[in-house]
Amino acid sequence: MNQMQRILSARRVSPSIIPPSCFLHRRLFSTSETDASSAMLSSSHEKIQTFEDIASNKSRSSNSSSLKEHELAKFSAIADTWWHSEGPFKPLHLMNPTRLAFIRSTLCRHFSKDPSSARPFEGLRLIDVGCGGGLLSEPLARMGATVTGIDAVDKNDMDPMTSTIEYHCTTAEKLVDEGRTFDAVLALEVIEHVANPADFCKSLSALTIPNGATILSTINRSMRAYAAAIVAAEYILQWLPKGTHQWSSFLTPEELTMILQRASVDVKEMAGFVYNPITGRWLLSDDISVNFIAYGTKKE
Repeated sequence: MNQMQRILSARRVSPSIIPPSCFLHRRLFSTSETDASSAMLSSSHEKIQTFEDIASNKSRSSNSSSLKEHELAKFSAIADTWWHSEGPFKPLHLMNPTRLAFIRSTLCRHFSKDPSSARPFEGLRLIDVGCGGGLLSEPLARMGATVTGIDAVDKNDMDPMTSTIEYHCTTAEKLVDEGRTFDAVLALEVIEHVANPADFCKSLSALTIPNGATILSTINRSMRAYAAAIVAAEYILQWLPKGTHQWSSFLTPEELTMILQRASVDVKEMAGFVYNPITGRWLLSDDISVNFIAYGTKKE
């Protein structure tokens, strides 16, 4: 198995059940492996886009927001439906338990917390970048974290049940300018909607304390992802409004790894999300060909 295969492999999870979070994953690779992989990726122009190519292919973000204007308009139009479990955000409602299992497992391991505790994130300051209506922020707060949720859309339908969350209509870039930092920075299903992924990841890194954790999830730019996330989800199953995703805006796992490496974040673990149509559940898997999530640490 070559170097990149080791980087992008993860332990397969049973398709029938999700095991306890403390047993979900193993460490994928060390910092030295990441550095070697970055060097390999940098010299392989035929295999993937370089960091500079990625940046030049995305329109430059403004000083106030890393989101494209048409993306802001798109999500503003459906912002009052965040907590409608059968609405446009149904896939996120279904995926949320699996996303939280990965987050709980990796953050508990990184910060030496007890994953079996009801409030394992007690004492941690987390930020949910692109929080939307708070689907992720709310359970993180219930697990004990001090949570800040930010979103560029100003009319999201927030769940009022967790009043301790600090919600702001702002951007990561603005918080960087304010000098804010957090123990862990999360940006789930966001990077595929930003104008410049490289600049966005630099902002996420700037918000993370040294040796803090960064977690991102997104969609792979693969033909399977085009078939599943666009053709099936938007046109056949109609889970999402048509035009929610642009295939050209997706990033491959290799590209995301390189971008984060250049932003001083070492990717330590990666896993895929796979939908089981029989049970109607999302499961963690080593299949990262469509949806995937990555956990990394900020260099000290």
